[in-house]
Amino acid sequence: MAYIENYKKLAVEQMDKYGIPASITLAQGLLESGAGRSFLAVKANNHFGIKTGDSWTGPYVLKDDDARDERFRVYRSVEESYEDHSLFLARRGRYASLFTLRRTDYKGWAKGLKAAGYATNPQYASLLISLIERYDLHRFDLKGGLDKWDMAGGNSVGQTGAGGSLAQNGPLVMRCNGNYYVVARWGDTYASIGKWAGVSERKLRRYNEVPKKMKLQPGDIVYMEKKRTKAARTLKGVYHVLKAGESIHRVAQMYGMKMSTLYKLNGLSANDVPHEGMRLLIR
Repeated sequence: MAYIENYKKLAVEQMDKYGIPASITLAQGLLESGAGRSFLAVKANNHFGIKTGDSWTGPYVLKDDDARDERFRVYRSVEESYEDHSLFLARRGRYASLFTLRRTDYKGWAKGLKAAGYATNPQYASLLISLIERYDLHRFDLKGGLDKWDMAGGNSVGQTGAGGSLAQNGPLVMRCNGNYYVVARWGDTYASIGKWAGVSERKLRRYNEVPKKMKLQPGDIVYMEKKRTKAARTLKGVYHVLKAGESIHRVAQMYGMKMSTLYKLNGLSANDVPHEGMRLLIR
């Protein structure tokens, strides 16, 4: 994956400097920035979703998160974002216990970050561990690991035996309306994605408002946690015009919101049949 290739050296440098496993830094960067594609990553070079807090005196951007118009740090470069992420962990007492762990203990670090409150998602630790194992990121935690894998040809993902191709083609985790999701590929099922993410198939179906026997199709959005009741505040007054074949469910998934809200906002019931050209108020 391009993101790993672009920032693996930077993650290892941070590990050598502060003792944070490179695998953890890369996994958090992948998850929080959507592999460098998120609004914060593109507009603010912020790859870890770090908010301003009381101590930040630099520039910031506004983005809805847990509340409306929250302030997020803006960096001059990705390198500055990685450095600040390390300092963010190293200088806060609530993360102090993590630095007593071995740098090869990525599972302990992932669970410790969740326990210390880095993210509110109950599956945060499982998501980090899954990314690390799927993309073989723990190889960068080993002494001399970066040099070893660079000598092997630069792109080591998929070169480590069984499961390599799966790691190279694993699902990309993104965020919408504050929630994590993946886009289904050929062969994916709710059961297989649930196993990967550490969430039961039953919960996944409930989170995504799909019945027990509905099959997953390539391109479907699958949320790893409960969707928000409403769409993002920035979409207030915005309408979505249905395209041919689009359903209420698909629109709800696109905006990370519950179908019941769409029905209520637009005076519809579950018995109404959507049609091409129908205008749906999103918020």
